[in-house]
Amino acid sequence: MSEQFELDGSTARDRTNLYAALGAAVNGPGGYYGSNLDALADCLRGGFGPTPPFTLVWHDFAVADGSSALPPGYARSVVDLLREAGVTVRLS
Repeated sequence: MSEQFELDGSTARDRTNLYAALGAAVNGPGGYYGSNLDALADCLRGGFGPTPPFTLVWHDFAVADGSSALPPGYARSVVDLLREAGVTVRLS
């Protein structure tokens, strides 16, 4: 059974806060797990926290998905990258 992490997406209104929430979810408060899509891909390959397979439950995904401070579709791109790397992502 793989690990499960809970992402509090309630503040993920821009890139900084999205990646801060992701880092906190997988590496604890103040944790790092990327700051853009390329850095996230690097983290998923190891050395910065958990490597797939694991499960990420992304609470309040709609906050990031509907944010005008993020490019259209950006939150979905993060989800796609996570899934391509072998992470099971559950959106709530």
